[in-house]
Amino acid sequence: MATFDTSRTTYGSAPVASRFFGMINAAVAAVVAWNDARVTRNALASLTDRELEDIGLSRADIDAVADSRINR
Repeated sequence: MATFDTSRTTYGSAPVASRFFGMINAAVAAVVAWNDARVTRNALASLTDRELEDIGLSRADIDAVADSRINR
């Protein structure tokens, strides 16, 4: 009499699932980073030129700060 074990995963399915969830994680991280940059950009844009000057920024620096290219 022959038996068939169905409780084991197919060989190679773990890396496929890992890649799939890795892509989902990367997509979620990209959306979170985009939203953080958007919120930062809006907050800095709402400041007056005097307030920006007080923290050492100008209007031209807002995009760079929001995209984390400048750390101040």
